[in-house]
Amino acid sequence: MEENLNKLQETIKSYLPEADLDPVRKAYLFAKEAHKDQKRLSGQPYFSHPLAVANILASLNLDVTTITAGLLHDTIEDTEVTVLDVEEEIGRLVAGLVEGVSNVTHVARQTRERRRIENLRKVLLATAKDTRVILIKLADRLHNMRTLEHLPLNNRYRIAHETLEVYAPLAHRLGMGKMKGELEDLCLKYLHPEVYCDLKKKINEAIRQREVHIDLTKRILDEKLEKAGIKAEVFGRPKHFMSIYKKMIDQGKSFDEIYDLVGIRIITDDLKNCYGALGIIHALWTPIPGRFKDYIAVPKSNMYQALHTTVIGPASSPIEVQIKTGAMDQIAEDGVAAHFRYKEGSGADKELDEKLSYLKKTFLEWQQNLDSVDPAEFMENLKIDLFTKEIFVFTPKGEIKVLPAGATPVDFAYQIHTEIGDCCLGAKINGRIVPLRHKLSSGDMIEILTSSKAHPSGDWLNFVKTSKAKGRIRQYLREKLLETEPSQAKEAPIQREEKKPQIKKREISSSGISVSGVTNLVLNLARCCNPLPGDEIIGYITIGRGVSVHRLNCPNVLNLSDPQRRIEVFWQPEKEGTYEVEISALTHNRVGLLKDMLEVISATRTIINEADAKTTGDGLAKCHFRIVVNHLDRLKPIIAQLEKVEGVLEVHRTRSK
Repeated sequence: MEENLNKLQETIKSYLPEADLDPVRKAYLFAKEAHKDQKRLSGQPYFSHPLAVANILASLNLDVTTITAGLLHDTIEDTEVTVLDVEEEIGRLVAGLVEGVSNVTHVARQTRERRRIENLRKVLLATAKDTRVILIKLADRLHNMRTLEHLPLNNRYRIAHETLEVYAPLAHRLGMGKMKGELEDLCLKYLHPEVYCDLKKKINEAIRQREVHIDLTKRILDEKLEKAGIKAEVFGRPKHFMSIYKKMIDQGKSFDEIYDLVGIRIITDDLKNCYGALGIIHALWTPIPGRFKDYIAVPKSNMYQALHTTVIGPASSPIEVQIKTGAMDQIAEDGVAAHFRYKEGSGADKELDEKLSYLKKTFLEWQQNLDSVDPAEFMENLKIDLFTKEIFVFTPKGEIKVLPAGATPVDFAYQIHTEIGDCCLGAKINGRIVPLRHKLSSGDMIEILTSSKAHPSGDWLNFVKTSKAKGRIRQYLREKLLETEPSQAKEAPIQREEKKPQIKKREISSSGISVSGVTNLVLNLARCCNPLPGDEIIGYITIGRGVSVHRLNCPNVLNLSDPQRRIEVFWQPEKEGTYEVEISALTHNRVGLLKDMLEVISATRTIINEADAKTTGDGLAKCHFRIVVNHLDRLKPIIAQLEKVEGVLEVHRTRSK
């Protein structure tokens, strides 16, 4: 038997001594044969990757089925092996997991971004059926990040950025703090190598200098806890590089101003002793107001539970302390992976099953929203769900609901039930009536006012935060538009009291746009989407302001209240003009970036009406340009040239601010 296989099996036996490891052995030999002629860019046999993924899954103490699928996860995508081959050799369940993890291949005429979104959609859908799919995908991404130095520089940037944007937040959402921390630190290493090396050196030096104070804090706590009869272990744990870097950026501090490089963790034997330990800490040292959080009474949506407090410690500097039980600590480290460690029917297992059910439902909502928005908007919605800080609000019966910061009563209504959201008329916050666009705060008690005559409004899309609310509102608006057949919408008269426009033969407007069947109306290019010649467009007859011309894929088209007032419009080829358009770029923040991008645009002899750049707080920047062009074909090469500027991650056209 091979040494690598023996080591993997020994790891599994250490926590599953009675497990049948025959599937692992068969999958090991099957995958090794399938990948036998393949090499990684490092020069190592390709099979070293799936083997490493299986070992990562085993280090999480996962079940045999997941580890078996981990060994096979690349066979369908990268070899001649099919799903049926895996099913026949190993079994249907493993084959299903492998298929769920595999990327979609041969997607015709799709951009890299669209393929990336389609692959993510596939993974989210598979995860909604079986959570183990995302665990395999995360283990796959972790090993790829650990070996990223072998890839070309541009690929390192792209993969690290995607990891920071999607996979690290997914790990966080699943409660997998340990994996999230390592993924983020590896992202920092490749996105900002100089910052990473400098931080690593400074943190190691600072911890050595502060070791005396850390040891003193631990000794005092050990003594006081033992004296109080509280069984607990006290640890000093250095914070992840990325968390320190984010704090420096967010708070505008230098490294020397960051004192809490090491957090103190207290692991107790039961819930009662968590609160007992908290009392001892607050009796010893002065707590900093506003820094206490009780995540035991109100757990985070990713299952995390602990007491957090910050005190002025024995060295007169802030110390962050986390207090939790051993079980809470396991879940904080490995999140949903801990689900597979509990025996069927135990209390912990049932609680985790409830959390998993909620997460699966969330994954399903995310992937369903993919079909209703373009890739850029879907990613924006997903990042809101993944990145945004959480708030905790209450129903009138005292039930806790977790929402992203900035959420509104409409988001809350849809969180309760789709029908409540659809019939939402108003809201009371802590007994006071507020507008539907009111931003909720932690601790708010919310009562939704409903009416059978109320219905979703397109205006809600301008302020709702959650993907669930956005998806349902768009679905409702689409259904309303489909109630009128498109041919009927063009021919039906406008049911208004105002004077109807004179119906004549098709005429050409001075703006270079032809309006089908309508004349004597002023034409206005919609500022929300700034259409250009070359864009597919649609017209909407407004009251008193003529025809508003939108891009066909403009989200505001769905919000137009009367589909009968939509009309066909066309660009007139022989008419030329100039048009203002806005583009945005996500970039690495560096000196001279805006200057370089402006030079690229200027080199195309394009007029620039506005340009600005803002940092996003994570070492990235968003650049915005308002330029003047005469056709979509003129814009495309400008975007292509900007994408080649050093540090630029993505460039896309945007709607007006």
